[in-house]
Amino acid sequence: MKRIIDPAAPVTESCQTAEGSATSAGADAPASRHQQARLTLGFADDAGTTRMIERSHFGPLRVQKPLYPEHPAVCHAVIVHPPGGILGGDVLNITAHVGDNAHALLTTPGAGKWYRANGFVSQQQVSLTATAGAALEWLPQETIFFNDADVRMEHQVELAADATYIGGEILCFGRTASGESFTHGRVSQRTSVRRGGKLVWFEQGALRANTSSMTSPLALAGHTVSATLIAVGLPINAAFLGELREQTSALAQDGRSGATQMKQVLVLRYLGNSSQMARQWLTHAWQRIRPELMQREAIVPRIWNT
Repeated sequence: MKRIIDPAAPVTESCQTAEGSATSAGADAPASRHQQARLTLGFADDAGTTRMIERSHFGPLRVQKPLYPEHPAVCHAVIVHPPGGILGGDVLNITAHVGDNAHALLTTPGAGKWYRANGFVSQQQVSLTATAGAALEWLPQETIFFNDADVRMEHQVELAADATYIGGEILCFGRTASGESFTHGRVSQRTSVRRGGKLVWFEQGALRANTSSMTSPLALAGHTVSATLIAVGLPINAAFLGELREQTSALAQDGRSGATQMKQVLVLRYLGNSSQMARQWLTHAWQRIRPELMQREAIVPRIWNT
């Protein structure tokens, strides 16, 4: 089911399962346990206020309402997945479009949990676009891969030549706080960013438990938590980049940190063993970069403190 909801109207929720209605021949067959969920969001500038003009969903994936914790020009959207975790075979598809001169920040209310595969691959596909003069931020909270998870993630960003983007992620391999290691499973990722029609960033890879990809210095180097922050826009100056490197490295007390600028793309990496440390690292990096890139102070979403 797909619905367009007027942001001024009362929010009502409905959800249809991916299986739809059963045919007479299969009426007695058990329903599939796999969930197919889609969420489509649209944002537009309205005389200096960014409004959510499209909010449609299918399955258990939604945004309850637009939020404005910092300024009417910036619309915050908290993406909620009510089941609380993704099972083997589930597919999440998130699409967001930010129109000319609008500014949207997308986040989540808590850590995303990817459970054991049970023989099926779980998938997440994210597609984000920002047109002329727009700003887009993708800042979900931690992603936790349970032991035996088999996950495929794809992240695509399309930006106008003068649009800006900040995207961050924290990946936790195993529930180390509960004594669980990531000894079996696989996580594959593909990320691409285009700006002005040109590919400015692309990476892909797969991490398999109990292989060299978990221990190699070219991958996780034996760490259990990784974080990445990608910022796309005008290049920052060398002095600021030097300060940023020093400050983020100081926060990576249990691991290591680095920052690299390639023309219009700035990439920061963290490797460690603490999701809390990774969150502090990413938040600090975002708070330093956002004013430089988007000329707006970084106000931490309240949901991150709950």
